[in-house]
Amino acid sequence: MSINRGRVAVTSTGPTLEDTVESRFGRCGYFLIIDPDSLDFESVENPNIMLGGGAGIQSAQLMANKGVSVVLTGNCGPNAFQTFGAAGIRVITGITGQVRRAVERFKAGELSPTSSPSVQGHFGMGSRGMGGGMGRGRFMTGGRIAGQSGAGSASRKGEIARLREQAEEMRKQIEAIELRLREIVDK
Repeated sequence: MSINRGRVAVTSTGPTLEDTVESRFGRCGYFLIIDPDSLDFESVENPNIMLGGGAGIQSAQLMANKGVSVVLTGNCGPNAFQTFGAAGIRVITGITGQVRRAVERFKAGELSPTSSPSVQGHFGMGSRGMGGGMGRGRFMTGGRIAGQSGAGSASRKGEIARLREQAEEMRKQIEAIELRLREIVDK
């Protein structure tokens, strides 16, 4: 699928292209607004990270105001996804690894837009709910990822497929890291 190659926003754990893609959209530490052809970028610290609610919507509006056409992220909830749709911004979820590599994959046409939110609302807020537990990543509660419902086998199958894809991508990243470590140690 062809995607307009305007400015691309990538959720990031830090302010550089060498940092890791953040799994949470609305509560990521940074947004990197990148020209995929030149790799020129602007680093924007996320002002919405500590909001008690509405971080996804506010962050999506920020991306619209920055003029991005595509967002690359680990996950995107329903409110942010709806805001992106209204702004004509495409979303690609399931992205992991280094920001630079994610943009390279996008530029090579290896990534496809997501057709629906990848998580339920309030994903990434932590195990204590609104306003508390702003931890990094997912929290398990009663055998289920916090913020995820058990609704529908179709959504469950989709989630399983996405998680398997993410696990495979992480295995590849670990292999690449281990290879690089061996190269450095053997020098």
